[in-house]
Amino acid sequence: MDDFGAAFFTAIGLMVGFDRDLVGIVCLSLSVSLSAVGLATVLGLPLGAAVAVWRFPGQAMVRIFLNALMGLPPVVVGLMVYLLLSRAGPLGTLDLLFTPTAMVLAQCLLVTPIIAAFTRQTVAGWLHS
Repeated sequence: MDDFGAAFFTAIGLMVGFDRDLVGIVCLSLSVSLSAVGLATVLGLPLGAAVAVWRFPGQAMVRIFLNALMGLPPVVVGLMVYLLLSRAGPLGTLDLLFTPTAMVLAQCLLVTPIIAAFTRQTVAGWLHS
């Protein structure tokens, strides 16, 4: 229990003292997350609105696919991004593996279907009311 207490008080000390490394980590995390949500919004809003407004063959399948992607496990997305960006992967020459850009890509893949599905549902609700 002493180790846990010591770690807790060390963590509090780092936060209260605005440790430079900790602030850098928090800023990077916020930057990655906000960038991913912004990109996912740019992609997901028009996609969801288009699925709600336009009638096309296979529209029901697209709705089902968007809803299914909302439950995509983060581990699966991480593995997909790793396989895409690893040296042996199709995008390995870009040398993006383990970079903030790769983190933005992974988070964007997770968030885009959520934004698109909720947008589709909201726009469809407006059209039918």
